[in-house]
Amino acid sequence: MAEAGQLLIERLETKGRRRTTLETYASHIRVHLVPFFGSQRLDRIGRREIEAFSRHMARSGRSTKTTLNATGVLHSIFELARREGWVVANPCTLVDKPQAPPTDADIRFLEEIEALLRAVPDDDLGRAERPMYLAAAMTGMRQGELLGLRWRDVDWSARRVRVRRAYVRGEFGPPKSRRSSRSVPLADRLAGELDLLHQETLWRADDDLVFAHPHTGKPIDRSKLLKRFKAALSSGGVREVRFHDLRHTFGTRMAAQGVPMRTLQEMLGHRDFKTTLIYADYTPNAHEAEWVEAAFALPTPVEPLTP
Repeated sequence: MAEAGQLLIERLETKGRRRTTLETYASHIRVHLVPFFGSQRLDRIGRREIEAFSRHMARSGRSTKTTLNATGVLHSIFELARREGWVVANPCTLVDKPQAPPTDADIRFLEEIEALLRAVPDDDLGRAERPMYLAAAMTGMRQGELLGLRWRDVDWSARRVRVRRAYVRGEFGPPKSRRSSRSVPLADRLAGELDLLHQETLWRADDDLVFAHPHTGKPIDRSKLLKRFKAALSSGGVREVRFHDLRHTFGTRMAAQGVPMRTLQEMLGHRDFKTTLIYADYTPNAHEAEWVEAAFALPTPVEPLTP
């Protein structure tokens, strides 16, 4: 398993897969697959052994998502082994995938954006963080996309922000998927905040980061950013949410404004339309309540005839 896993990583690297993908694959191989399967030959591993692996993951407290991801890597390893002639077939195709438990359908989003912005410290970092929080809520960009944003990506005349790269796990690279490369509307308020930041920052060249660390020009440390984000929430008396929930804030507010789901999919850069549909419940429809009222209207009383 270890040898085949290493070969898989090398093949994926040759294909140009992103470093984050390679690290994820290597982690599943090192942490989950090799400890369980040990030095077993691949041609001795079948459906029963893989099902036993899934049970082991569940008993160890691993989430269904982690189990699915690990078995996905295992599937790739066996596909490589099949092409190399080490096994006749891929036994993973015979195994039923574990079913994830139902999740809470409620979306967490931030209503108290203004309270958050007021609570951001008025220090050097805060002067970059405040427009970053606003940009997250008014564009729906992911945290990595914001950290990787350059001034050349802000198109002032077209009133668009072009998402062309992201900063994830210490590395600049393309956004999450092909559809994630997109442009999003630049509202006047956000444009004003970015213009003010551009005037104040030392890092204003085209290739400089928009939300650069004020002293180094490099990306702000993610752990420090999240720590300060939570502190601002607490200081502003705002319930605790994730930074990613600013993206949900954009999605829910756009849906509430009646933005079509397909348009919202493009704005958010979702690869799968089903992901965008989580915001469908927030789409207004003035006629729906009227339809229900009409369907359950009380009958009009008939007045008696006068003699």
